[in-house]
Amino acid sequence: MPRFSRHAGREVMGDHPRLPDWIAKERVKLSQLHGMKADMRESGLHTVCEEARCPNRAHCFTHGTATFLLMGDTCTRACGFCSIQSGKPSALNPHEPEETARRVEAMSLRFAVLTSVNRDDLPDGGAAHFAATLRAIHDRCPGVGVEVLVPDFMGDLDAVATVVAAGPAVFNHNTETVPSLYPTVRPAARLERSLAVLREAKRLGSALYGEDFRTKSGLMLGLGETEEELMEVFAALVEAGVDILTLGQYLRPTRHQLPVRAYIPPEAFAELGRKAKALGFRTVYAGPLVRSSFNAHEVSQYEGISIV
Repeated sequence: MPRFSRHAGREVMGDHPRLPDWIAKERVKLSQLHGMKADMRESGLHTVCEEARCPNRAHCFTHGTATFLLMGDTCTRACGFCSIQSGKPSALNPHEPEETARRVEAMSLRFAVLTSVNRDDLPDGGAAHFAATLRAIHDRCPGVGVEVLVPDFMGDLDAVATVVAAGPAVFNHNTETVPSLYPTVRPAARLERSLAVLREAKRLGSALYGEDFRTKSGLMLGLGETEEELMEVFAALVEAGVDILTLGQYLRPTRHQLPVRAYIPPEAFAELGRKAKALGFRTVYAGPLVRSSFNAHEVSQYEGISIV
């Protein structure tokens, strides 16, 4: 198996290999999504659930959770794993924060996740827009929890402070993979920059909100990483104060993105999850179909290891 030593999985052969049983049997039932998708399209809002073709759309929607994609559907970066289009984004919609809050209310969501395309064209990377949307949801929908899944803001820690000050329940920023794969997977990013963002968010959030404030990060497996590399990243995330770790299988969105190097079986995810938890994470979600905001609605109650 390519590079992922000590965890036997299914090595990928060819551009379109048949999905292993542990993934194929859990494929999303699209019929469950029609109502939610219609609501989104009527509102003119985007969700990363659809734009990134997340396999857990039905699971999250039926638990009263959706992930909103802010600031348009065009990204200033071109990561090798992502199907969101890259290019020159349009101007920000000043009404989007309030429109998002209205949609959260109309959909009777219990928990909302806010993420965005990268907006390196903006001086603050879009931090003020995140904060405005957070405040709009808090004002219109008291009691609804909100997680933010933010870009690295090019390392701007003032931007991090802007978002944290608006009161997210969870501050999430994904490291995605191991540093040796960044040139192809995440070429515009740097691990140390991501760690600095997470470290600062934890410092500020803990000072403002106490121990209930949580930080989170996630990685995709199956791109060619080794266990040793993964453990090094896990340790660095613990050192940065990250509370929640998510581990999932990379699934190629279209033939234009990076190919899957290996399908990692559930038992290997379970082993990695246990090892990660032993390093000091508060919560670990590990499994082939786990994605960054999987079970976001339960983060304020759950601590431990969830193998999915």
